[in-house]
Amino acid sequence: QVQLEESGGGLVQAGGSLRLSCAASGRASSTYAMAWFRQAPGKEREFVAAISWRGFTYQDSVKGRFTISRDNAKNTVYLQMNSLKPDDTGVYYCAARAGSTLRVGRDEYDYWGQGTQVTVSS
Repeated sequence: QVQLEESGGGLVQAGGSLRLSCAASGRASSTYAMAWFRQAPGKEREFVAAISWRGFTYQDSVKGRFTISRDNAKNTVYLQMNSLKPDDTGVYYCAARAGSTLRVGRDEYDYWGQGTQVTVSS
C-alpha cells in the first residue's frame, strides 16, 4: 500500500502563487509515476500534471504556469503554481501508479491522497 498526503493549499489572489506538496509513504517507490489532479465544484476530477523518470506532462491550461517536480530522497512531489487564476480553484489531489508511463486518466492511478483546497480569488 501507498499513502499520500497533500499540503500547501490555501486562499490566494489571482496572479499569486502556491506550492503544493505530496508526501508518499508505505510502498511508494521512486519508480512510480506521480500526478496531480484537481476537482472544481460540480465538475469532474481532471488531470493537471504528471512526472516520472521518463519526464513530465501537463494539461494545456497550466503549461507555462505550473511546474511539477519530485525529490526522491524525501519521497515528495511538488506542484509549483504561478500566475494563478480563479479557474484554478478546486481540490487538488495527489495520485500515484506503479510504473513509469505518464498517464492522464484518473482511472489509471492506483493511490490517492485526501486532497488539499486551493481557492483563487479574483
